[in-house]
Parts: sequence; C-alpha cells; structure tokens
Amino acid sequence: MGAQNPQELPLIDFTHDDASQAFFDSLQSFGFATLINHPLDMGRVDRIYASWRDYFTEGVGEEFVMDPSRQDGYFAIERAESAKGQVLRDHKEYFQFYDWGRCPEHLKRDLSDHFNDCVGFASTMLRWVAANLPTDIAESLSIPLEDMIRESAQSMLRVLHYPPVPEGSELPRAAAHEDINLLTILPASDGPGLELQLQSGEWIEVVNRPSQVVVNIGDMLQEATGGYLRSTTHRVAATDPAVLKKGRMSLPLFLHPRPEVVLSERYTADDYLQQRLRELGVI
Repeated sequence: MGAQNPQELPLIDFTHDDASQAFFDSLQSFGFATLINHPLDMGRVDRIYASWRDYFTEGVGEEFVMDPSRQDGYFAIERAESAKGQVLRDHKEYFQFYDWGRCPEHLKRDLSDHFNDCVGFASTMLRWVAANLPTDIAESLSIPLEDMIRESAQSMLRVLHYPPVPEGSELPRAAAHEDINLLTILPASDGPGLELQLQSGEWIEVVNRPSQVVVNIGDMLQEATGGYLRSTTHRVAATDPAVLKKGRMSLPLFLHPRPEVVLSERYTADDYLQQRLRELGVI
C-alpha cells in the first residue's frame, strides 16, 4: 500500500480496507502518515491559498491583529513564534482561526467549512489510532482519544504564509520543532519544503503531492500514550535557492483536547499548552 522505501513515507489510500492499520504503522515508524483519496476538499484548499495570499499581500486590518489572551487573529512576521530552543523567529506570517474566533467575513465561509471537515476527519484518525493501540496503552488513557476533542474549543486552523527568504539570509521558514497538540492535519501545501527527522537523525523530505493530506503526531498524544506514539521533529526548509525565492502557503489544523482533559499524571491539556506557549514566546 504505497511506497516501501524506508526513506519515504508510504502512500496510504484512505478508502482501502487496511487503511487504518497502514496509517497506524506509518505513525509508529515515522510519526507521520500520508493519505490520498481522503474526504477533504482540495479544491477549497486551493481557493483558501489563493484568497489568503492576496489578503496578506494587501495588508491585514488592525481589527484582526493577534489577541494575546485569545491567541486568535493575525501574527505578523515580527510576532511569529520561535521554535523551542531557537533564538531566531521563523520567517512566516499567519492567521489563527478558531470556530469561535475572528475572521474577515469574505474569507470566513471556506475557512469555517474546511475547519469543520478537518475536525471530522481528525476524529476518524483518532478512532484509527485507538483501534490499533495495545490494550494496556488504551486502558491507561484517562478517556478515549475521540472523547478528548468532543466539543473542544481549542482546536485551531492556521493559515500560514512563508514569504520569500532574502538571498543570503539564515532566517528559518520553520525551524526544527515538534507540534504541541494531539494530531496535526496538513493538506498539501502549494510548494515543497516539509522535512521530518528519522530516529537515526537523518532528515528526509515529505514529498508534496497536490492530492494528499499529511497527518502527524503531536506532543500531547505522545504524553497521553506514555511515549508509545512519538512526536517527530520536523521543519520547513529548502536547499534550492529557487524555492526560497517563492512564497509558500500551508494550512495545518492543530487538533487539541478540551483544557480539563487529563493527558497524564503530570499534565492536563491546559497545563501542557500554557507551558509550551511560554516556551514558544507567544505568551
């Protein structure tokens, strides 16, 4: 089911009978999985990329500037996060959208529809994970994985724009990092650059195919499973100067539990989130 090259993510057909097992196996091996024939509307994703690229170019109004307490709205390049342990800020701008949050009215419908579809798709992915966990790991969870996100107001869609990187600059598009949340749902970007780090320390490209969606483990899922499922370090890089001269759009959905959900003896979801936001320098 897809490529068997150990240096490349297998390509998993969402509609195949063995998709759940193949998805789980890929998460175990790479922390990432790539799916095709999935239910997300990629035509709508393309529209979102085109319309938000124009919106960022025109300039974002003051009424949508990031709210430090709510964490919704527009993060300009000078307000972008720094990866944990990194000094330089990532070279990116982005708009954080929650289903309760602010959004320019003319851009809201596609974004809201995509958000809802992603959360539904992510619920299926959590069921697939739960169905393949060893019994002792599944029984150690405070509540079933799918129930952790039920009626959660914390899941967030990020409209990301990576501007062209100035020639000779060392600015990272997105420095090596791990995601905070349970799962990240990432439809194909409009350009290459995503790389993940194997357990050997080697970096490999996540091939960018127009029809695919990439799913990866976040640190909260790692915490909830006691490290059985591991969050994988990844980055947005490019060795080709021609790629860095072009802007790049991306649309990750970060799936979060409700704040009170107990991840482990050490953390609730809110405890963990607040700690990581402080480390990223955004609160």
